[in-house]
Amino acid sequence: MRILLIEDERELAEALSAALGKHGIVADHTMHLADAVELTRQNIYDAILLDRRLPDGEGLSFIPELRRTGKDTPIIVLTAHNEPKERIEGLDLGADDYLGKPFLIEELMARLRAVLRRSPELTELKITAGRMVIDPLHLSVTVDAVPLDLPRRELLVLAALARRREKTVLRSTLEAAVYNYEEEIQSNALDAHISRLRKRLIDAGAGVAIHNIRGVGYLMKEE
Repeated sequence: MRILLIEDERELAEALSAALGKHGIVADHTMHLADAVELTRQNIYDAILLDRRLPDGEGLSFIPELRRTGKDTPIIVLTAHNEPKERIEGLDLGADDYLGKPFLIEELMARLRAVLRRSPELTELKITAGRMVIDPLHLSVTVDAVPLDLPRRELLVLAALARRREKTVLRSTLEAAVYNYEEEIQSNALDAHISRLRKRLIDAGAGVAIHNIRGVGYLMKEE
């Protein structure tokens, strides 16, 4: 899963990005509304976490601007402005949820799962491929109901391939599922993840094979 985090407190943003990363969520971070608008034009996000008090304006103004583009990406407002009147204002402007600071990461994850269940683009939260069942929201994989322990980034690659099984997936699509836009990606990093993932899937008898489409990307096929 990839989200956009719009938050002007850098330390909080770094801590939140790290915590979300442990749950298999790649977070692109920006402090400014103008940058957020551009990022949503360039990328597809599963959800957006939005602060209200930002250097270049009121965060809530981002919501109608995004909706005018036709995007219905779920938005959770994360803010210290948490009086009833302020919550009503945010929800009436189109936020899907509203969470006051400070908050527990476990509650944020529960709220993310709740808004994603309502998203028509993510109705298939659990992915079945071969003899595997992948639950990206809970970072779990089973093969014939037996848990398969995978490092976080390999699991993200696996979920991206399995969601598009029997179709070629571009390298750029896989990298976007694993890394945020600020991370420097080593030239062979994706190939290394897939090489290790292939071996684990063969050893587990997962019933799928990952094929290299030279110069383009990768393809997962069921066996």
